Amino acid sequence: MTDSRPLHFVTLLGSLRKGSLNAAIARALPALAPEGVRISALGSVAEFPHYDADLQAGGFPAPVQAMAEQIRGADGVIIVTPEYNYSVPGALKNAIDWLSRLTPQPFAGKAVAIQTASPGLLGGARAQYHLRQSLVFLDAHVLNKPEVMVGQAAAKVSGDTLELSDGATRDFIATQLKALAALAAKVA
Repeated sequence: MTDSRPLHFVTLLGSLRKGSLNAAIARALPALAPEGVRISALGSVAEFPHYDADLQAGGFPAPVQAMAEQIRGADGVIIVTPEYNYSVPGALKNAIDWLSRLTPQPFAGKAVAIQTASPGLLGGARAQYHLRQSLVFLDAHVLNKPEVMVGQAAAKVSGDTLELSDGATRDFIATQLKALAALAAKVA
């Protein structure tokens, strides 16, 4: 990186499952970050109530406000999520719906990378497509390439430790993180 200012990225995890393959990938990200980039996890989307405009009228829940502030303070966001029924998991979509109602919009102008993992061959490609649609509305700068879709992810995560153990996948994700750092420096 040519800019001497360190970058900070946050990860937004779309899975709630304890043994999540996507959580294993998200946990691996800090060690895969390029020099000059720090990555930390956001809170859980499980803490958000179901979106309801009547509830919003009474004020934004503390977990929503806290996550929004963390996103605003970050140089970029990495969304790591499974695919459910050819789309985005409900809990992640709910979190995005809550965050989309805030002013200023936390995702606006933010560099965002998407990573999906699945036991299937496509690795969550359809969820990425739907997630990109929401992020366009939020005026995020979504990284186009390289796309990280980890197919057959169960074979790439150690069943005992739930760590991302596949070297080629780790290298490819590291390449995406470098590209995100370049995008974040460009749009900052």
